Amino acid sequence: MTPSTIRRIALGLIAAPLALGLAACGDKTGQAPTSGEPIAKIAPPAGQNWADIIEKTPEGGYRMGNPDAPIKLIEFGALSCSHCAEFAKESFTPLRDNYVASGRVSYELRLFMLNALDIPAALLATCGAKEAVIPLSEQFWAWQPEMFAKLQTVGDAQLQAASALPPQQRFQALADAAGMTEFFASRGIARDQAAACLADTAKATAFANETQEASAKYKVEGTPTFYINGSSAGTASWDVLEPKLQQAGAR
Repeated sequence: MTPSTIRRIALGLIAAPLALGLAACGDKTGQAPTSGEPIAKIAPPAGQNWADIIEKTPEGGYRMGNPDAPIKLIEFGALSCSHCAEFAKESFTPLRDNYVASGRVSYELRLFMLNALDIPAALLATCGAKEAVIPLSEQFWAWQPEMFAKLQTVGDAQLQAASALPPQQRFQALADAAGMTEFFASRGIARDQAAACLADTAKATAFANETQEASAKYKVEGTPTFYINGSSAGTASWDVLEPKLQQAGAR
């Protein structure tokens, strides 16, 4: 089964209430943020590390770091996006250890539904504690090639059968076919817990609505898309984004 066939079938699994204005997994150049003076490191509360502090934001994202950080980095990322996976591989350790841990930068991940594969992936990544969402997303991106390899062994008939199931069962079937259920089970999301999360059509609809809002408000046309202090940095690799953080004052 070719990647284009997988994508076509995955798109067909989106129920009518979850219809999305889909973006692409690719590149779009953004403007550099306004240059700022160097910012001193900000100490975390006693006995804590900024990188261990993760909160859910009102916009539906998950923010790691100092909530009052003077430099706020937002990523709109899709768990099925190969460019997001490449960025995660390059960036996560230096972003966490050199920038978030300094208290100067906060990092917020807003999950973007690029296609129907992202819906069960997002439901499972957010199925446990809020502190686990960003680490699980990073691990999922590292595992992503195995998901696509598994999908290539799945017959069209199995995926088409999944699309005919009621909404409460549809994402469970896709997660099973893609190997997601096993992946998250090995990381503490028990099967019963996963089944309940995958049947949560209200949450799936919320993800779809947040994606629509991101497309309209933030002009997200490709993933990953980054914003620094409200200014678009476009889609970028780590070697392009890091200098923009430094230019904003993280130096």
